[in-house]
Amino acid sequence: MRSLLLTATLLLLSPALAQAAELTGVPKIREGDQIQIGSTRIRLGGIDAPSTDQLCLNTHGERWTCGVAARDELIKHAGGKSWTCHPRTTDRRGRVVARCEVEGQDIQRWLVANGWALAYTRLTHDYEADEKAAREAKAGMWQGAFIAPWDWRIRNKKTPILGAVKPPENARNILLASASGPVAPSPDCTIKGNVNTSGECIFHTPQSRWYAKIQMKIAKGTRWFCSVEEAEAAGCRETRR
Repeated sequence: MRSLLLTATLLLLSPALAQAAELTGVPKIREGDQIQIGSTRIRLGGIDAPSTDQLCLNTHGERWTCGVAARDELIKHAGGKSWTCHPRTTDRRGRVVARCEVEGQDIQRWLVANGWALAYTRLTHDYEADEKAAREAKAGMWQGAFIAPWDWRIRNKKTPILGAVKPPENARNILLASASGPVAPSPDCTIKGNVNTSGECIFHTPQSRWYAKIQMKIAKGTRWFCSVEEAEAAGCRETRR
């Protein structure tokens, strides 16, 4: 009887134990706050970084692909190194939400302190002081003007603009736009993604047959990807034609 109770207890606890297990390895860095270790997709908890198609303004008031910059700076700082991630929960997209360390450094703190992400104070105030320091130092996104990542995803004409400098008159039009427009955000991000009539996300490399015919318009749900892995991580499949 005791063994049956023990077995039942272990079965009940096993999902929680699995959830609490550390994830260790050299990750693929998808975005400023999204990585993948092995087959596990991980969302860095407690922060929010701009997606790769978000635009900001630099110190000169010029259009700047800050989402790509945030990802690339994270790659330069911690790419190729072993990470240790401590899972907290799983989000609605099936990603593990975790706190991650690289050589003993809290990587979320590094991102916020260097202006490549904001503290997500709706869930935690752990990185609030780091965000304040980044804002005062005009680091990363704080050098110019931008929209908070969580506001950018549901942006409209009344969305507040943040930053260290007063944005020019045309700033709102630029910041409300997306790098998923007609021009690729960078020479390294030329894979096109679109949604077909069945609602599937399809990606097209420059070698794909219909690549030139895919019109990049935000209203049509298109976006640019920087790699096949990034497109697949977003749930897209390669075109069959």
